Amino acid sequence: MKKKKREEFEDDGRVIANMNVDGMPWYTRPDQPEGSPEELKKLSKKETFWLYMGVVGAALLIAAVFALGFFLFIVFADKIWFRN
Repeated sequence: MKKKKREEFEDDGRVIANMNVDGMPWYTRPDQPEGSPEELKKLSKKETFWLYMGVVGAALLIAAVFALGFFLFIVFADKIWFRN
């Protein structure tokens, strides 16, 4: 059996599959200028404070929902489930 000669690969620049996937670190929108968003806009101290307050408020809201669910489970278990 003869081995087939392998053709040398030559890149012609065509795009077979676009790897610009939304959510990936290298993703850039076609209309977005080069550079990260942090470089494009710097937040003032007041804006940064309110940004952090929003993040803390969202985290506290989620924690409150979990705490309420846990409390309701304990009440359900005490009053209905473990009732003798």
